[in-house]
Amino acid sequence: MPKPKKTFHVEPPPILPDIEEQLREYIVCTERLPIHEYERNQEFWPRKRDITSLFEWTDSPLCSTLRISRDPLTGKILDFIEVPIKGAGANARNSMSLSRAPGPPTETVRGSNSNFPFWPGSFPDPLADLSLKEEDLTSELLTVAPGLDRGLYFKSDGVTVTDEPEVVESGFNLKNSDAIVNIIDLINQEKNMIDIWQTPTNTTKFTSEENYDTFTTTAEEEEVLPKEAPVLKITQPSHIVKKDTQWAVMLDCSKPVTDFCERIPEMAHKYKFELDTFQKQAILQLEKHNHVFVAAHTSAGKTVVAEYAIALSLKHMTRTIYTSPIKALSNQKYRDFRHTFKDVGLITGDFQINQTAGCLIMTTEILRSMLFNGSDVTRDLEFVIFDEVHYINDKERGHVWEQVLILLPAHVTVVLLSATVPNTIEFADWLGRMYQKRVYVVRTLERPVPLQHYLYTGTGGSTKNNRFLVLNETNTWVQDGYKKASESIPPLAPSAIQKKFTPQQEKTLWSALVDHLKRNDLLPVVAFTFSRAKCDMNAKNLGSLDLTTSKEKSKIHSFFEDCVKSLKEPDRRIPQILMMQEILKRGIGVHHSGVLPIIKEMVEMLFQNGLVKLLFATETFAMGVNMPARTVIFDSVRKHDGRELRNLLPAEYIQMAGRAGRRGSDKEGTVIILCKGKVPSSLELKDMMMGKPNQLKSQFRLTYGMVLSLLRVERLSVEGMMSRSFREADHARRMDTIREDLVKVEKNLEKECSRELSEYLQPLIKFFDRANEYLESRKQSLVRRKYDRK
Repeated sequence: MPKPKKTFHVEPPPILPDIEEQLREYIVCTERLPIHEYERNQEFWPRKRDITSLFEWTDSPLCSTLRISRDPLTGKILDFIEVPIKGAGANARNSMSLSRAPGPPTETVRGSNSNFPFWPGSFPDPLADLSLKEEDLTSELLTVAPGLDRGLYFKSDGVTVTDEPEVVESGFNLKNSDAIVNIIDLINQEKNMIDIWQTPTNTTKFTSEENYDTFTTTAEEEEVLPKEAPVLKITQPSHIVKKDTQWAVMLDCSKPVTDFCERIPEMAHKYKFELDTFQKQAILQLEKHNHVFVAAHTSAGKTVVAEYAIALSLKHMTRTIYTSPIKALSNQKYRDFRHTFKDVGLITGDFQINQTAGCLIMTTEILRSMLFNGSDVTRDLEFVIFDEVHYINDKERGHVWEQVLILLPAHVTVVLLSATVPNTIEFADWLGRMYQKRVYVVRTLERPVPLQHYLYTGTGGSTKNNRFLVLNETNTWVQDGYKKASESIPPLAPSAIQKKFTPQQEKTLWSALVDHLKRNDLLPVVAFTFSRAKCDMNAKNLGSLDLTTSKEKSKIHSFFEDCVKSLKEPDRRIPQILMMQEILKRGIGVHHSGVLPIIKEMVEMLFQNGLVKLLFATETFAMGVNMPARTVIFDSVRKHDGRELRNLLPAEYIQMAGRAGRRGSDKEGTVIILCKGKVPSSLELKDMMMGKPNQLKSQFRLTYGMVLSLLRVERLSVEGMMSRSFREADHARRMDTIREDLVKVEKNLEKECSRELSEYLQPLIKFFDRANEYLESRKQSLVRRKYDRK
C-alpha cells in the first residue's frame, strides 16, 4: 500500500505593524503612494549623441517675395521687384489680422480654442495711427527705467546724456555734455531707409503683397486702362462718417420710392410681387453696403430683406450668415432658402449640412463660438443677418447678441430684423457709434393683413357661437363687444370660487370651438397653450374630431412613412411616434420642445402644406417661424415665466397674434381669446393688446466663457468689452458732455485754489514751503552720498 504524500502548508510571513499602517494610509489616500514621490524615485536616461541633428533647423518665414512687373499692353516682363510681405509669419495662433495664414482645413468653419479671433470692428484699429509726434516724447514718458538709477531726460531739442546727474522731478537731467541726440531725426532717417533698396522705374511700382493689385501707371497706360474698376473690397469698411454726426438715420417709409428701378437696374434677386416701400428702402442701403435695422410687424415681409442680402453676397461670391434664436427657426429657414438659393448650409449643435455653402444658417451661440475661435469663414463674410434681434431682451441669452455685435470684424455689414420696438434709434445709434459707421433704420407700423381680436365665452351647446369683437382692424377698442362678452357669462355667487376646467369640460369647449371655426371658414388655426402637458392632453381629448379628407389622409400617411424610414424598427414603435401618426391623420398636430426633432419638423412641413388644420403649440412656435394661419387662439392670457404667474406682455401678445392672417390668402386675421368662465378686465386687455412693446434693454453680463476667451488675447480686455456693451451706450453718448463738465469743474477748482487764504491759514503756507524745501534737499543729499560711495 503506497504511503500517502506529505503536504506542506506554508504560512505567509507576518506583516509588520508599521508596514500595515503604511498600507492603510495608501489605501485611504492614494496621493501618498510612492509613485508620487518623484523627487527621490525619478530616473534619468542619458541621450545618445546625434551630430547630424545640428544640421537640421526650422525654416523661418520669408519676409519678402518677388513680383513680376509687366507691360500692360504687351504683357512683356519688364522687371522683377522684391516687395516685403506684410504680416510674415502671422498665423491663427499669434495674429488677429485678416491677412494671416489660414488654419488647417479641419478648423475652417468652427475654428479652434487656441486660435486668436480676428480684430473686432468695434475696437479702434491698432495700426490706424503709428506716427510719432514730438509732444509724445515730452509727455507721459518714463525718464528712468524701473530698477535703474539713471535715465534720460527728454527735451524738445534732443536727449542729453552725461555722467553728472542733477535731480529733477521725473528723473535725472544729465547735462553738461556735448552728446545730444534728436530722436525725431533718427526716426525720420529710419523711415527713409526703408525704400533705399527699391529699384527706381517708370513703370509699375509695387509696395506690398497686400496692395499687389494697386499700381501706378503712365500717361499712355491711362488711355487704355479704365479710370474706375468695380472692385469689391470687403476687407475695408466703407462710408466712414465723422464723429460729430448722427450715427442712426431714420428713413422715411411714408413716401414711395419712384426711381427704384433706375437706381438698381439689375437686382441680385427678383421678386414676383411688388415690393413695399420699407423693403425698397432697405435694399437700397444693402446695395451701398450700409448697416440696416428693419423693425416691422410680424408677417410684414422682413424676410425679403434677408433674401436680398443673401442673393447679393452670392452675386459677389462672398458669404452670408443667417442667425436665429431657436433651432426650429433655423430648420425652417434652411428649408425655405434651399428652394430659393441652392448654395445653403445649416450648422447646429447636432449636425452640419454643407458647411462650405455661401449662406450658412445657425443659432447666435454658434456664431459667437466661431468668432471667439477665429473661424476662417469670417474672412469672406459680407453680411450677417440677425433675425428676431429683439430677443436681446432675454435675461438668459440676450448677452450673446451683444457679444457677437461687438466681435464682428469691420468689413461685415449687419442686417437686423426685429418686431416693432420703441427705441430702435437708440439701439442703432449704439451700433453705429461702436462701428463708427451709420446705421439706417427702416420702420413701419402697417400690417399687410389687419387683425380682429375677439373674446370667446362659449362652453359648448347653445353657447358655441359666443364670439365678440373687442378690438377691430383699425386698432380701436370696441366697448360694446366687451360688454356683451361680460354679460354672456353668468355671474358667480359671492361665496363661489372660480374653478379650473376639468378635462371633460376642456374637451367639450374645444369640440364646440373647432366646429364653430369650421363653419365660419376660419381654419387652419394655431392654439397657443402655455403648457406642454396641456398641448398633449388637448390633442388626445379630440380623438373623435376629424378635419381631413380621405385624399389628405393618404398624403399624410405617405409623407409620415417616408420620414420614419430613416429610423430603426424599434424606434418606429415609440409611443410618441405612434400617437402623433394617429392624430396627424385627423389634421391635428402638436409642437413644443418635448416633441422629438424629427416629429417636430414633420409637423412644421405638414402645417406649411395645409394638411394640419389645428395645431396646439407653445409660444416658441411664434419666434420668427414663417408659418401663418388664418386664426390664432389663446388658451389663456396668463403664463408662468419661471418666477411668477403673470399676464402676457404686449410684445409677447403681438408676437403670437401676428401669426394670424396669411398674406395673399386672407383679407384679415382672426385672434380669439378663450374666457373660461371669467372675462379678463378691460384694463388688462387694453394694456396687453394696445400697450407699447418693451424697449430693447441690455442683458450684458460677464460669463466664464467670455472671460477665458478674452484672456487668451492680450490686446482684447474684459473692460473693453464691457465699455462697448449696450448697457454703456448712454454713457458713451454723453462722453463729450461729461468732458466739458469736467473741464468746467477743473477751472472752478483752479479759481478756488488761486484765491488768497485768510490770515488764520497763512502759517500753513509757510509750513508747506519749508517742509518741501527740506524734503528736496534731503533727497539730493541722499543721491550724492550714494554716488560718492560708488
